[in-house]
Amino acid sequence: MSPSAEGELTARQYDAMAQPYASLNSRSAANAYYERPATKELIGRLAEGARVLEIGCGAGELTKWLLAQGARVRAFDVSEAMLTLARAALASGTSPGDAELFRADLHDGLVFAQDGEFDLVVASLVLHYLESWEPALAEIHRVLRPGGHFVFSTHHPTWDGCNHSPDDYFKKMQVTEKWQRGEGLFEVTFWRRPLREMTRAIAEAGFVIELLDEPEPLEELARIEPSSFEGLSRLPFFVHFRLREEPA
Repeated sequence: MSPSAEGELTARQYDAMAQPYASLNSRSAANAYYERPATKELIGRLAEGARVLEIGCGAGELTKWLLAQGARVRAFDVSEAMLTLARAALASGTSPGDAELFRADLHDGLVFAQDGEFDLVVASLVLHYLESWEPALAEIHRVLRPGGHFVFSTHHPTWDGCNHSPDDYFKKMQVTEKWQRGEGLFEVTFWRRPLREMTRAIAEAGFVIELLDEPEPLEELARIEPSSFEGLSRLPFFVHFRLREEPA
């Protein structure tokens, strides 16, 4: 599958389930009590006016938090339906800043951005939709200022390996799952890969790993959804990275 076809497939799949996906994402165990808190922790406190590029903003849950930190945010998504929801969410919110939201496909590169434009690039659960990470990571490296950071999360290779390649952890493969969202069942296609392929792509792009995190869910989840808390506490669902430019 070509990169452009890959992006179009992701767009179609998320356009199809945008509203029920966004509704669940805002409150689900895996997102609200696990992935987003870990991403926020890796980002940390932002300086007022920090220039942030958010890749794959979805319905704007993380975007709202970035704006509340005083960041200047440019955010894009490949799904126009998800962007519609994000624009509505930001319009009704109380964030102190304004985000520039637009449609773009990471497969096409970051042609809209200048070299060294951003203090932070963040991609929450995006990179597993790409067969090859190297072109995207090279572009992200280009648009970061010296000393800037790239924070991202992706499917944990152990979790996906157990579910899709239990006899061969090192196998890279395209996977299509069916996700229940609201009353509908929707197909979602992504790539699973071993950790070593992730780290090699990171190094090739000129990044070093400042922190690799296998988060645990918020303790609050134990009261709200005990079974989800137990499951997310025993086997990592996502893996998080904070990268910086490799020193000369």
